[in-house]
Amino acid sequence: MSSMSKNHFSRLRPELAAMSAYQVPDASGLVKLDAMENPYQWSAEINALWLQYLSHATLNRYPDPDPEGLKHQLQACFGPQHEDIALLLGNGSDELIQLLVLAIAKPGAAVLTVTPSFSMYQLVAEMLGVDCHCVPLDDQFELDQAAMLAAIEEHDPALIFLAYPNNPTANLWSRKDLEQILTASQGLVVIDEAYGPFASASMVNQIHEYPNMLLLRTASKLGLAGLRFGWLAAAHELIAELNKIRLPYNINCLTQMTMQFALQNYPVFAQQAEKICQSRELLARGLSALATLTVFPSQANFLLIRLQSHSAEHVYTQLLAQKVLIKNVSKQTGLANCLRVTVGTDEENQALGSQNSSQSTKLTPKADL
Repeated sequence: MSSMSKNHFSRLRPELAAMSAYQVPDASGLVKLDAMENPYQWSAEINALWLQYLSHATLNRYPDPDPEGLKHQLQACFGPQHEDIALLLGNGSDELIQLLVLAIAKPGAAVLTVTPSFSMYQLVAEMLGVDCHCVPLDDQFELDQAAMLAAIEEHDPALIFLAYPNNPTANLWSRKDLEQILTASQGLVVIDEAYGPFASASMVNQIHEYPNMLLLRTASKLGLAGLRFGWLAAAHELIAELNKIRLPYNINCLTQMTMQFALQNYPVFAQQAEKICQSRELLARGLSALATLTVFPSQANFLLIRLQSHSAEHVYTQLLAQKVLIKNVSKQTGLANCLRVTVGTDEENQALGSQNSSQSTKLTPKADL
């Protein structure tokens, strides 16, 4: 490296040298069960109508900077329909997570979350130079409420992230615990309901009761992962402040129009989510029949599995050799020997080794499960 190049690199933040870029495995030619995507595409009829809808896009113009019509559609489908609550739209929920951390990033500020959980909370905090404190879940992946309240008291976090259901553990926590955290915190509390379409509970109706609560959702798990679209619901005054640091035109016109079209056809996604929940239960029963592993209860579109007689790395590698890609989460805190499996189509789920009979679901292990 030349001296000039070294000088250029010296202008970068020194902590970047210790960071790693977010890694996404190549899934070409594989049964993809690693990223919690909806496995179902639109029908040919819906797809044709969508393309016709997009034909009216005006790509020579900037997109609507603040599409109120789309916001009203989102609130009509998902709530909250409350006069004191507003929405902020993002290029995926990741952009909104980054924007939230950016909003509180000042000397002495801290972010609080749990571990294991969605890695982006801690990653974004580290990127922006904000301290992130992670409270371990208990051995049943429940909130350690005493530890959470103690961490709030000790660190006075400006921002708390709680995934509900949690990723990668797939469970819902006690609403009483969440409300206690909302009451105890002097900062903002983000309830991330990315997996809301597959869960039996939501905090959407509580948002107007807590001025420090923000509800984060995404279109990705619903069936539009390629669109990169998320939204944040919170009190009008809070959304107005966050909107000051949102980059203009952050949602392109094709994304806006596709979301409008998708919400007009929302029953299609609701039916797909119902099918995924049914497949989740079928897959969980089949895997639970094996004495060699434990399947944890799920309120999401994936299952967390702990292996008893084989290493997670061994099974992950075997499945990969058979062209099946899942997620090895065994190196995360509290997840020793665990794998995460996305619920796919019936055919994709059978790639894990399940075979349906007329009487029951029998799972024939293909990868030494």
